[in-house]
Amino acid sequence: MSDVNRHRPLRPETEADRAAARPRPASPAPGATPGLGWATLGVLAFSFTFPATALAERAFDPLVVGAGRSVISALIAAVTLRVSGAPIPDRRHWPGLIAVALGCGIGFGVLSALALHHTSSSHGAVVIGLLPAATAVVAVLRVGDRPGPVFWAASLIGTAVVTGYALSRGAGTLHAADLLLLASVVVAAVGYAEGGRLARELPGWQVIAWGLLIALPVAVPLTLIGALRAPGPAVTAPALLGFAYIGTVSTFYGFFAWYRGLAEAGVARASQIQLAQPLLTIVWSVPLLGESLDPIALVAAIVVAGCVLVTQRARGRTAGLSPAETAIVADAESEPASATGLVHR
Repeated sequence: MSDVNRHRPLRPETEADRAAARPRPASPAPGATPGLGWATLGVLAFSFTFPATALAERAFDPLVVGAGRSVISALIAAVTLRVSGAPIPDRRHWPGLIAVALGCGIGFGVLSALALHHTSSSHGAVVIGLLPAATAVVAVLRVGDRPGPVFWAASLIGTAVVTGYALSRGAGTLHAADLLLLASVVVAAVGYAEGGRLARELPGWQVIAWGLLIALPVAVPLTLIGALRAPGPAVTAPALLGFAYIGTVSTFYGFFAWYRGLAEAGVARASQIQLAQPLLTIVWSVPLLGESLDPIALVAAIVVAGCVLVTQRARGRTAGLSPAETAIVADAESEPASATGLVHR
């Protein structure tokens, strides 16, 4: 250091200096905001699933509805993969794709369709509000997401509200429909988390497409079994439209946006957008199915939806890393999606 600099008098600290020295809130990663937009689009598509399923079950056996939707989507997926010339996934991707097949390809559709045969769309929607919390748990175990305590507190509040609602409507006990819905939550959470992890390496539409093809050998026999059972009422246009919707949008096209959102915004964070799905489903069920608006269900859905805002403001953390390693992870997460392999065609 030169003598001139050594003896230069120190300038008094100004308010501007102190303001510049204050820590500034971290801005979200460039891919986070678009990712949440894709996740929101996926949730909007999924919010019509239960009303559409209930419409389809007015003319079709629940097993036909639950498994048949996978058959329809698998046929579309096969054509799409063939036309696009998509390569067969690497061997390392297959365990995750099998989880997607069991959870999203066949499990959720069959279990939820059987449940909706015994309960209303609005009731089922509120119970399915447990799905975001379950997905976040699987994301911690399998994907490596590390949400902070505020995130978990908001998720647990939402879970408690959903559980309380189900118990209040079941005279303090969980009925068979509730158990089927809870089972569908578990399998869907695994399928969502694994699909979101794979979508970091594969386009999201290919993840669900291959998952549907893997599930096809199970979906076809279940559909035939349902078709051979006692025939249902005459087929109507609303039932056909409902079946067509769950066989195309709910089981295939909706996942284009959903898996991309999970990959870009993070599985744990993006999955919490789905806390708003019960409220949307309850709203759609009134005009589409003629269901009465249950005030308690509406309040529960609004409270659960409020948890979305809290979880989206809660910042995740990287546990178990040194400050230097944390900085490296933060820099990697802030790169554009195209630089980290999140290129979706």
